[in-house]
Amino acid sequence: MAAKLILSMDGLVLKEIPLTKERTTIGRKPHNDIQIDNLAISGEHSVIVTILNDSFLEDLNSTNGTYVNGQPIKKHFLQNSDVIELGKYKLKYLNETPSQTTAADFEKTMVLRPDLMKKTAEQTAAKAVSPTDTQVGMKAIDTHTNVAPPPQAAAPAAAPAAAQVSGAIQILTGANAGKELELTKNLTTLGKPGVQVAVITRRPHGYFITHVEGANFPVVNGATLDAHPRELKDHDVIELAGVKMEFFVKG
Repeated sequence: MAAKLILSMDGLVLKEIPLTKERTTIGRKPHNDIQIDNLAISGEHSVIVTILNDSFLEDLNSTNGTYVNGQPIKKHFLQNSDVIELGKYKLKYLNETPSQTTAADFEKTMVLRPDLMKKTAEQTAAKAVSPTDTQVGMKAIDTHTNVAPPPQAAAPAAAPAAAQVSGAIQILTGANAGKELELTKNLTTLGKPGVQVAVITRRPHGYFITHVEGANFPVVNGATLDAHPRELKDHDVIELAGVKMEFFVKG
């Protein structure tokens, strides 16, 4: 069951909007997916990025701001029953499908702490992978992801994924040139929060890169991406947040 938004004003439900697109824009101008014709709403007010079962809300530097459950937000991981407030209008987020991510995981991915970023390769090399996720950060490009538990620790339901291709990213430029980052999670966030962020999603039929945050979109093989997800092919070169990296399929 797809996630949806319930638009209301002063307690009166106006419409129900299913989140079927990867990017759903909200604003006063007619080209938005959700148009709210009110002067309190900016022309392009905010956007919801939906990847797999997860949705992320981002304020697009609106004049009056975007609020969730009464709190002003710049970027927010939406959870079932969250209420987005835009002026007098409210959008209730409903998603009964279990999420692949938790709000805490999302915050750890986006807000990088120096103490986490220092614990990189030696942390994973020094100890066997434990059943709990190990945090990995790449200092030069502010990259942070979680390494999935080993197959024997995974839930039985995850077994079919074993036949999936396994992808990885190799850093080509910067202080971390030559390092590899295995894409073992369903969602891997790359980039610099507040500057440029993209998400690589692992799906049954391959890996896809989607722009999430920032004025500039990622570049793949010299071509700038648009708002839609792009499937990654073996040896694609990605430019993100000033760093070049190569996607490749592991044998």
